[in-house]
Amino acid sequence: MRLHLRSLVITLLLLATPLVAQPSSDHQRLQDLFDREWQFRLAEFPMLASYTEAPGAYDKLGSVAEPDQLRRAEFWRGILAELAQIDIASLEREDQINYRLFQRQLGLMIENIEFHDYQIPILVDEGFHTEFARMPEYVRMRNVSDYENYISRMRAWPALVKQQITNMRAGLERGFSQPQVILQGFDKMLLPLLVQDPRDSGFWAPFDSFPAGISQADQERLKVQGADAIMTGVVAGYTEFLRFMQEEYIPGTRTSLGAYDMPDGEAYYALKIRQYTTLDLSAEEIHQIGLSEVARIRAEMDEIIRQLDFQGSFAEFLAFLRSDPQFYASTPEELLKDAAWIAKSMDGKLPSLFKILPRQPYTVNPVPDNIAPKYTAGRYVGAPIDSTRPGQYWVNTYDLKSRPLYALPALTLHEAVPGHHLQGALAEEHSEQPNFRRLDYISAYGEGWGLYSEFLGIEAGMYPDPYSNFGRLTYEMWRACRLVVDTGLHTKGWTRQQALDYLGQNTALSLHEVTTEIDRYISWPGQALAYKLGELKIKALRKQAEEQLGAEFDLREFHDEILRSGSVSLDILDTLIQEYIQRELSPKPDGASSPPVAANSAHQ
Repeated sequence: MRLHLRSLVITLLLLATPLVAQPSSDHQRLQDLFDREWQFRLAEFPMLASYTEAPGAYDKLGSVAEPDQLRRAEFWRGILAELAQIDIASLEREDQINYRLFQRQLGLMIENIEFHDYQIPILVDEGFHTEFARMPEYVRMRNVSDYENYISRMRAWPALVKQQITNMRAGLERGFSQPQVILQGFDKMLLPLLVQDPRDSGFWAPFDSFPAGISQADQERLKVQGADAIMTGVVAGYTEFLRFMQEEYIPGTRTSLGAYDMPDGEAYYALKIRQYTTLDLSAEEIHQIGLSEVARIRAEMDEIIRQLDFQGSFAEFLAFLRSDPQFYASTPEELLKDAAWIAKSMDGKLPSLFKILPRQPYTVNPVPDNIAPKYTAGRYVGAPIDSTRPGQYWVNTYDLKSRPLYALPALTLHEAVPGHHLQGALAEEHSEQPNFRRLDYISAYGEGWGLYSEFLGIEAGMYPDPYSNFGRLTYEMWRACRLVVDTGLHTKGWTRQQALDYLGQNTALSLHEVTTEIDRYISWPGQALAYKLGELKIKALRKQAEEQLGAEFDLREFHDEILRSGSVSLDILDTLIQEYIQRELSPKPDGASSPPVAANSAHQ
């Protein structure tokens, strides 16, 4: 992303920078900036410290109040001003990449604050309320202090909810909110959290089993305090949030759908395009790419129907897939077992596609019950590389008749391996990278890789029959439709029904999933664009490497090269693969390899 900061602001920030002794080299100055900003981030966002298991304020939740949002933006502007004083051309290759990614990341955080994005802290299926509900899964509970910190955070929950409500009210007042139509049934996510007995709460889990070394007296004391914190903190906070949603927010939200209808909506959507795709494409350009991909994939789908000798129209074939019992599991356990079998089968194929594999394992779990009704078919949930927790491939077992088995191979390859788990776990092993980069997730890269991983299932033999291959094409068509639907909703005035019809008529997704997906795109402008645009870039780079390297092309080395640098923007990925191709083309003495080509200068 090219950073758009007013020159006057930069000038004032530069003048305000104190004159202090400078480190001895640009490399060291850059590392000092990374370290200082990361420590600021850990202090500002205590839950980040807990998730990464870094030292931090484990007894606090942090603040989302507007003055703190603006203060953070001011700090990051100052960091960017210092970054601008470092000559990128003087840096080594990795430092140049770090510089560009750091500049992009901070610039996006500032721009989102300038648009007051924090006034919409919820999506249709998740948000700050679901993230807090997951806290019992990943906080460290090793000693009395950890339990006391956990209890303090539960007690702090109502104050954080009040701050979020204040922000959401400010959004309502200026027409910056989620659309009303997609929030029907939102209370289903909150009602299970409003327990009458603290022992029925998911937050009680740490009190069911204490680690060795905590005395019986401390256990009893912590249970009493924990029960009180659940009722007066957790339940009280969620009760207030539910009341606000039912009585004030949902009735007051906008009746329009598109981002274009919000304050400065056209610029806001343009920001989201840059944020999630890392590309300088207009909404219209993306819309046309989507239409072209939809036509191409439809031709492949029609060919499979012809091969099956199905007597009927495309719509009738979709109706057959959505209704025939042979394509659906009869129990949640059956669906989970099938997903686990596919995942384990793909594990055995990985050495044929990669030379470097991650150390961290993963497991298969159902989507939590409280969010499952409005949640997508599956998702990957990562964990710190040195954690005692594995990565998790979530499979949605809600409404089994909407979870077709013919789509399960593509879903599994995307969310588990060789998709998000493989890519994310490898990225976390880059201990030499600064934390801001190692723990970042750039959607165009990560989701592009996930969709490309579905394509790799062809080469790995993971689609053994026409129906599973049609399921793969349905998933690819789904992502192509997103380019059309997302831009249609947020720039062209599409109605919700128009979007539902377009996705439902072009894919074999269940109609329940069509609905949850469309509502997701409405609530999360731009994110859905990342998948297909990222995949198209990876496929284009592979085609270029195959053509230029010919017989010397090694698919495993190409994949390792794509994953070697972790999550990067698509322009940097292009640079890295061009370097790889040039290294492979360069004459090499016997037993030697050519050195990496220096990185291109950043476009600022």
